[in-house]
Parts: sequence; structure tokens; C-alpha cells
Amino acid sequence: MSKKIAKVVKMELPGGEAKPGPKLAAAGVNMAKFCTDFNAKTADRRGEVVPVLITAYEDKSYDFVVKTSPVAGLLLKAAGVAKGSATGRKGVVGHISRAKLREIAEYKLPDLNCTDIEAACKVVEGTALNMGIVVDA
Repeated sequence: MSKKIAKVVKMELPGGEAKPGPKLAAAGVNMAKFCTDFNAKTADRRGEVVPVLITAYEDKSYDFVVKTSPVAGLLLKAAGVAKGSATGRKGVVGHISRAKLREIAEYKLPDLNCTDIEAACKVVEGTALNMGIVVDA
């Protein structure tokens, strides 16, 4: 017999640095144990924002799935800028190479709603353009 799910929560936590707090209290899990497990699993992603999907069960146990980092954060890091353009496509804040764009698309492919790398490149490029980051040929 399977466990009864109490709650499913999506969060973005700092990789390797999760701490107990109100965000985790809302999930209804043992915060100290979750933080230890999450930090061990994401220790290599320190300094990144890590999306996680937590499934909490009625018996206070849980499962979690770590997703790939958000495209926006990866693009900012690749372009070497602190934040995207306030005016979107109209203001250019940085540049990235087509090779770097492809590298980000390959990393994000498992979490995107497309099946091939070319479609993933288009998704990432659209995000880059809306952030004011130009993709050089």
C-alpha cells in the first residue's frame, strides 16, 4: 500500500545551504532532516538557486526531486551581469556566445518541455533576449 500524500510543494532553495524556516514549515516535513539531506545532495551546487519538488506524506516522511537551475540565473552568470534589462529586449546588458547558449540548453533539456536540443536552444535564446542578453553568432 502506498503512502498518502499530504502536500506537494515547489521551492527554490540555495544549493548546499538550506536552513530551517517558514518556507520549509509550510511543507510539513522534518526541517532539520530535510535540510541535511538536501544540503548533502546539492553540495556541489553551492551558490546556485536550486528548484526542488517536495512531496510530504501524512506520516511526516518526504521525498524530494532536485531540478536544474533556472535559465535566468545561468544566463546572468554566463553574461557576467548582475541583473537583466529593466526594459527587456530594448536594453542590452550583456552578450553570450552561441556555444554557451547551447551548453545551457543541454543542461536544461531534462526540465524543458521540448525533446531536441535545437528547440531547447530556442527556448533559452528567447529568455536571453527578454533579459536584454544578446546571443552572438
